[in-house]
Amino acid sequence: MKLVTFENSAGAEAIGILDGEKVAVLDRDAHRAFGSMLALIEGGDEALEAAAKARAGSSMIDLSSVRLRAPLPVPVQMRDCLTFEKHLRQCRSTMSKIDPNAQDLEPEDVQLAQVWYDQPVYYKGNRFSVSGMEDEILWPKGETRLDYELELGMITSKGGMNIAKADGQDHVFGFLIFNDFSARDHQMLEMGGGLGPAKGKDWKTANAMGPCIVTKDEIGDGSGLEMVARVNGEEWSRGNSSTMQHSFARILEHVSRDEEVRAGEFFGSGTVGGGCGLEMNRFLSPGDVVELEIEGIGLLRNTIGPRQA
Repeated sequence: MKLVTFENSAGAEAIGILDGEKVAVLDRDAHRAFGSMLALIEGGDEALEAAAKARAGSSMIDLSSVRLRAPLPVPVQMRDCLTFEKHLRQCRSTMSKIDPNAQDLEPEDVQLAQVWYDQPVYYKGNRFSVSGMEDEILWPKGETRLDYELELGMITSKGGMNIAKADGQDHVFGFLIFNDFSARDHQMLEMGGGLGPAKGKDWKTANAMGPCIVTKDEIGDGSGLEMVARVNGEEWSRGNSSTMQHSFARILEHVSRDEEVRAGEFFGSGTVGGGCGLEMNRFLSPGDVVELEIEGIGLLRNTIGPRQA
């Protein structure tokens, strides 16, 4: 199923099942799990089975008559990983060329720490700074190099500690598109202090997700998906999720070691190789329309807001 959270013309929020240009509304009065996307996730297999059954008899409304929100407007937790080697190498290569104090490096000359190969590395983001389909992206104050990042996102289906890699798929609810918008000036400044990213990632609307959550029965483990980014209709990026160094099952194994993972958490794949402007030293401008498309999921579109001084 392709599950969405939306607002109707009266501004009321509901969840439903996307079916082409229609949405099958899941009536919150029909089942306790239909009150929100998080309630549906926490309801487990029984709730998904109820949604599938309700689909046949539910009211169908035009997609054009509602406003899609982020499928999970407030994730229980947000972690974003860094699993694509090409992305990391190309970003560091570009940064070396724009820093007059750095050694000029080609991607193949960039050295990565062994820990990156040994385990998934990640940071925790601001779960309250989530935006959705067609939302305008706030331009952070003082920023000159606003960037998009093309990522695959995963939502957990249930909690656990010390999850074995072989059991990781059992903890996957589904997948969505994630645009990890980045303020590169802020990010580079603060990470020079030894921590971060913080203000380079966490401003309001920075975490764009959507347009739906595709359940794992339709999309498997998220591998082998073609990923494309366009700016104002021009293709800027193309990659494939098959090039992840660490699978989501491995990510869950690592993160859950001595730590509890809960249902409704968000995990990002990190940016696919070639999947951001920094890798090309090419950045966004106010009014740009950014579209991310991932095979089997759909298209996420956002417009960049006006520049703030």
